[in-house]
Amino acid sequence: MLDVGDQAPEFELRNQHGETVRRSDFEGQWLVVYFYPRANTEGCTTEACGFNDALSRFTDRDAAVVGISDDSVDDIADFAAEYELEFDLLSDEFGEVATLYESYGEKRLFGNTFDGVFRNTYLVGPDGRIETVYEGVSPDGHADEVLADLEAVDIAH
Repeated sequence: MLDVGDQAPEFELRNQHGETVRRSDFEGQWLVVYFYPRANTEGCTTEACGFNDALSRFTDRDAAVVGISDDSVDDIADFAAEYELEFDLLSDEFGEVATLYESYGEKRLFGNTFDGVFRNTYLVGPDGRIETVYEGVSPDGHADEVLADLEAVDIAH
């Protein structure tokens, strides 16, 4: 995992609308970068809906949210439309950005081994540095956990 204080790696990925989104687009504001394994699965839907439900509370704190998976743009577009997600989902089909964020690698499921995205989250400060790291998170209630930490860090600054 990257550490608190590290510069958050730059990325350039396409969102559910096919538009290019860069980490540097968010400089000067808080950014939640959360990695999720697969669109339209139970845990990932719980996590995405949690962030979506809390989105106005994040924007009130001048924070943006992006979700990154190795799903295709078409798959994340369907996912975003089905659940009316109002934040950017980003397609990292080859896991290159997830690798930069130490959130991609070998996984095991039902006895099979494959490469995939780990459920990790980074809270990036307005200066582009990592403020908080969440490894192997539980999807249920995760958005509230990040929001509470954002509020605590924001007050401390």
